Amino acid sequence: QVQLAESGGGSVQAGDSLTLSCAATGSTVRYTMAWFRQAPGKERIFVGGISWDGNGPNYADSLSGRFEISRDNNKETLVLQMNNLKPDDTAVYYCAGRNGRKPTLQTYDYRYWGQGTKVTVSS
Repeated sequence: QVQLAESGGGSVQAGDSLTLSCAATGSTVRYTMAWFRQAPGKERIFVGGISWDGNGPNYADSLSGRFEISRDNNKETLVLQMNNLKPDDTAVYYCAGRNGRKPTLQTYDYRYWGQGTKVTVSS
């Protein structure tokens, strides 16, 4: 059974950077991993994802190159580096895993989810 746990959220100012981590237990080496986020009152949307072998990553078009995803299969850790944060980035960020070759945008494609970590960006 795979379990995911996010960490690193917090309150920052616009323009700051923040690094989120997702620690996995139960061997996610062969899983495609992704980050989603859910703003208050809105649906959960795809941020970016990376294949089990590191190919990609793929990002949501709206991020304009501000975010970067990486993974360390030896440590079973997924990282989301967020730069030049904006108030619109305020959301709960979720780590997710799927048994497929490539990231997809749909939440229903992902079998495993973390509990989320909250990011608040003030202007």
